[in-house]
Amino acid sequence: MAIEGTDIIQAAAFLGAGLAMGLGAIGPGVGEGMAAAKACEAIGKNPAEAGLLTRTMLVGQAVSESTGIYSLVVALLLLFVV
Repeated sequence: MAIEGTDIIQAAAFLGAGLAMGLGAIGPGVGEGMAAAKACEAIGKNPAEAGLLTRTMLVGQAVSESTGIYSLVVALLLLFVV
């Protein structure tokens, strides 16, 4: 049983998909955690503005999550297209 070129390409695609998701999920996770922490601090200092702060935080987290979704798309492309 010999290892052919297609086997090496498939193994590299699996490794690339794992790395894409592993590294691509770190940034949004840390960023969203920091955004939620700062929003909680701001709400603690000014509870009257809780609605505005929560809405702004959620919009920022949605933008931050888009990078995680891009890495998911890349990983799925590597798994099912390559």
